Amino acid sequence: MTSVAVVTGASSGIGAATARRLAAEGFHVLAAARRTDRLAALVAEIEAAGGAATAVACDVTSDESVAGLAGAAAALGPVTLLVNNAGGARGLDPVESGSVGDWQWMYDVNVLGTLRVTQALLPALEASGAGTIVVVSSTAGFTVYEGGGGYAAAKHAQTAIAGTLRLELCGRPVRVIEIDPGMVRTDEFGLVRFAGDAERAAAVYAGVAEPLVAEDVADCIAWCATRPQHVNVDRLVVRPLAQAAQHKVHRVG
Repeated sequence: MTSVAVVTGASSGIGAATARRLAAEGFHVLAAARRTDRLAALVAEIEAAGGAATAVACDVTSDESVAGLAGAAAALGPVTLLVNNAGGARGLDPVESGSVGDWQWMYDVNVLGTLRVTQALLPALEASGAGTIVVVSSTAGFTVYEGGGGYAAAKHAQTAIAGTLRLELCGRPVRVIEIDPGMVRTDEFGLVRFAGDAERAAAVYAGVAEPLVAEDVADCIAWCATRPQHVNVDRLVVRPLAQAAQHKVHRVG
């Protein structure tokens, strides 16, 4: 039977690119997100390219919704891969004036969303005998920066989940892989962070000729997930060439 790969946050950006790439690798992709219209278009695109995909509406902040996702995955076949990609950032305010609501949203989606989905799908992943959990965190998961306190706090927590889970699953047939992208230009990340301000979102990448794009990260995810099962890529950090560190970016002009 075809292995099932579950991808959260699949309606855009890294999630959508990952769904396309995993389908090309031969997985039956269960694409999960809240926006069903986008999921339907993604599934149609994958199927037109000869792949297999199923759309499931899922809000990772809802226990009931995540339970429905787990049920849908189990009905498709052996679940061997989970990509915890749903997440995001809101705001770039200093800690002293940061919005508690923004911080709460980032924690709920990035951290508790990862926890819910992992808990719900872990039995199926283990039962497959060759499971893989991918956690898409960020370089903010190990480096702080001014204005990024809330996002970095959430990503540090997400990184802690991945590391702890790897220890706890030692001896069981489930790998835990963490992917930490740096500067990635996608259609929506900056817009969500800056409440729809396109000019402010674009300024993040000003002068950077080649930031990473969603397909670059999807390539990393697919490579890690398709290694032989005894090979566990604990953490893969990926940045564009122009970004030497969180605070060191080469910009032209």
